[in-house]
Amino acid sequence: MADAPLPTALVVMAREVYEDQFDDDRIARLRTLARVPDPVFVEDLDEPSLSDRLAEVEVLLTGWGAPTLTAARLDRLPRLRAMLHCAGSVRPHVTEEFWHRGIRAASVAEVNADPVAEFTLAAIIMAGKKAPFIAADPATRRLHGREADRFGPLGNAGRTIGVVGFSRIGRRVVTLAQQLSGVRVLVADPHADDTAVRSAGGVPCALAELLPQVDVLSLHAPELPSTRRMIGARELAALRDHATVINTARGSLIDTEALVRECAAGRLNAILDVTDPEPLPEDSPLYRLPNAMVTPHLAGSLGTELYRMTDAALDELARLSTGLPLAEEVTEASLRLSA
Repeated sequence: MADAPLPTALVVMAREVYEDQFDDDRIARLRTLARVPDPVFVEDLDEPSLSDRLAEVEVLLTGWGAPTLTAARLDRLPRLRAMLHCAGSVRPHVTEEFWHRGIRAASVAEVNADPVAEFTLAAIIMAGKKAPFIAADPATRRLHGREADRFGPLGNAGRTIGVVGFSRIGRRVVTLAQQLSGVRVLVADPHADDTAVRSAGGVPCALAELLPQVDVLSLHAPELPSTRRMIGARELAALRDHATVINTARGSLIDTEALVRECAAGRLNAILDVTDPEPLPEDSPLYRLPNAMVTPHLAGSLGTELYRMTDAALDELARLSTGLPLAEEVTEASLRLSA
């Protein structure tokens, strides 16, 4: 029996993202897995001159900066049967009409989870030593370590870490944290399987029970209407003095004003890679407080990590082209509870 013809593919994402994620080798591999007439890449699906090209496309490889696939855009893609996302969440790019037309989707969020989890582990370790805060404060940065305890007791041994959200990243953080000596990891996630949590080294726990026990609170819940400001004034008040709040998930999970009050009072510390709003206003106190470290959304794949996402998406294309199941398929149902 003759092999099935290769699908026709097109790459759609912001130009700078395309240039960072597709080098000559990856474009060459793409051409072995799909038919890719020129142009290989576009930013704007609404460009009138693309009508003939779009009419043939069966697979889109999307990424950061890709447009939302509205009904009008899907009308220009009558043969589209799959979107393979070379990044994390597909949520900004799909619509009800996308699912209604039976188009399949996959993302490489599993690959993107690795650098976020690694960043989070580093943040947990630095939080235990209070290193970012000591370094930012002129009153402590020149002291001997044992004297620099303004931001709370130092050390990582025997700490209790609270993980909110047993997501693909949260699960990795629980596992990575087992490298620290004598730590206890509590996990709050109403949708998580308790056996899976324990297998990763965590202890299932309700959020209200977790908060007063932890030295570090690390957030890994998805951005949903039900999770907006899930860590508000009441939850922050329940934390121990000098606990550190780490957020590498979404800024909207925290009530920013309530966190500012706790950090300004010196009661809590914070390491924030995401904020609400993002970026924060230039005059935000969080930029000036020594016990708050704010980074500009660095935890996810950047630089040398980007090609891993492209490779994973091309692996999915290879499966699709040969009739194998997608490894990381996203469905309308699964998207309701994920990032």
